[in-house]
Amino acid sequence: MSGPAPAGGSGQLPEDVRDWFARRTWQPVPWSASELFDAKRGRTVSVVLPALNEEETVAGVVGAVLAAGPLVDEVVVMDGGCTDRTAERAVAAGAKVVALSEVLPGLEPLPGKGEVLWRSLAATSGDLVVFVDADLVEVGPEVVVGLLGPLLTEPGVQLVKGFYRRPLRLDSVEQRSGGGRVTELMARPLLARFAPQLSGVVQPLGGEYAARRDLLTRLPFAGGYGVEVALLMDTVQLAGLDAIGQVDLGVRKHRNRDLADLGVMASEILAVVLDRAGVDPAPLPVELVQFAESSPTEAASGWHPQVRHVERAGRAPIGSVLPDHGGPRS
Repeated sequence: MSGPAPAGGSGQLPEDVRDWFARRTWQPVPWSASELFDAKRGRTVSVVLPALNEEETVAGVVGAVLAAGPLVDEVVVMDGGCTDRTAERAVAAGAKVVALSEVLPGLEPLPGKGEVLWRSLAATSGDLVVFVDADLVEVGPEVVVGLLGPLLTEPGVQLVKGFYRRPLRLDSVEQRSGGGRVTELMARPLLARFAPQLSGVVQPLGGEYAARRDLLTRLPFAGGYGVEVALLMDTVQLAGLDAIGQVDLGVRKHRNRDLADLGVMASEILAVVLDRAGVDPAPLPVELVQFAESSPTEAASGWHPQVRHVERAGRAPIGSVLPDHGGPRS
């Protein structure tokens, strides 16, 4: 474990954030799968892969998770409405696939990633739950080993975020960095303003993280892409900053989204942070107006408005909605 990098510019991290970073940041991953298996002491681990049409990558991610060996007790791919061969390829790779309609069938699903993660708590049984996005490429078992390390070796840690260098792929060219655009342009400035105690978190929006089930069942799950930053803010509110740790997972490569999709994502994150900070001035959902230019082959030339729906519907803690799914498991 090492301390923070030297501050750039003329400022530096606040003392409390600097102290947290030094104690709760591990870089690189210092544990092996065998060491952590010995530290499990009867606890069980569920790995959840939320997926929506990830047939090209899901098998590789499942294989990387299973390569952690007996450290992992179950691998569940949560099918968020796939229309391709994601489910087939996940099963062939060794995962269990669960569709949203199969979980809590009496409850109508809400749209968005947050709903998929929330329902995964009712579809899994592990004392520790690891979330890994299904669109990763060039991933290995260190993603699971790294995320579980603090939970199995540091009693005070309840939620662990992964962080990484994020290349940006543009057509056939890969830039060394530049991914995580919504993090830098939206999430980080918002946290600096409304939750500065989280300013030491390297990847607040990253989809690779792990937590104790008894924490997750007490947290509300925001809808859409605001779920990750909401879990961070709610964990600080419930258990304090020291309950959060972060681990360097190396490089994260995944499918980069287009700018219009990132606009919707940023809108959802804006709404969630303002809501958690108690300063949201307007109710949601809202309609986000974006503009696209006609292609040369289209009859109507010029720029045209396109309206995108921005949703923020979320869920109360699953432990309060369905008590059988809450609390620690022995």
